[in-house]
Amino acid sequence: MCLLLLYNMITVSKVTSVLCLHKSGRVIDVLIMIQYCGQDDRSLEIGCGKWRDAQMNIRTNSEEETFELGRKMGMQARPGEIIAMTGDLGCGKTVFTKGFAKGLGIEEPVTSPTFTIMQVYEGGRLPLYHFDVYRIEEPEEMEEIGYSEYFFGEGVTLVEWAGLIGELFPGDTIRIDIRKNCKAGDDVREITVEGLPEGENI
Repeated sequence: MCLLLLYNMITVSKVTSVLCLHKSGRVIDVLIMIQYCGQDDRSLEIGCGKWRDAQMNIRTNSEEETFELGRKMGMQARPGEIIAMTGDLGCGKTVFTKGFAKGLGIEEPVTSPTFTIMQVYEGGRLPLYHFDVYRIEEPEEMEEIGYSEYFFGEGVTLVEWAGLIGELFPGDTIRIDIRKNCKAGDDVREITVEGLPEGENI
């Protein structure tokens, strides 16, 4: 099912591997690595998981591809979802967030709220609560800005530098980690997505 959904979105050139992980006799993760040609004729590998505890591994080759990945996730986002993003400075978290906002239908410019901590965008099909907690020293500081009102609100919450407040996230949080791959190219990013709900595909 997941493979068919991906096939409708992209032109598949090769399935490179299929990995099934088992725990206590139960399949908990199916990872399908697919290679296809993007707009710039370079390859992109996508891991596709069926269950919420599955992990997807994605390579993007440019800012445009990172933006597009965010846009696709934003198009499928549901009310109440929380996305925790991690990654080094300049790895592309804000680029992904801009794409995510575009997928929600938000047209206003999106910038990282480093000094204000949180910014609300309400111009799309769902509100986007965008946090940048880079300057948060203790998770307790989040109480001062009433974070729970947004985390458990009707919109979608996206948090950059989420590792700094890791204890505040509920178990069903979607986790995205973005890493540079300088050996492969200056704009190449290795992106890991965990906890994506069943029915959402990228």
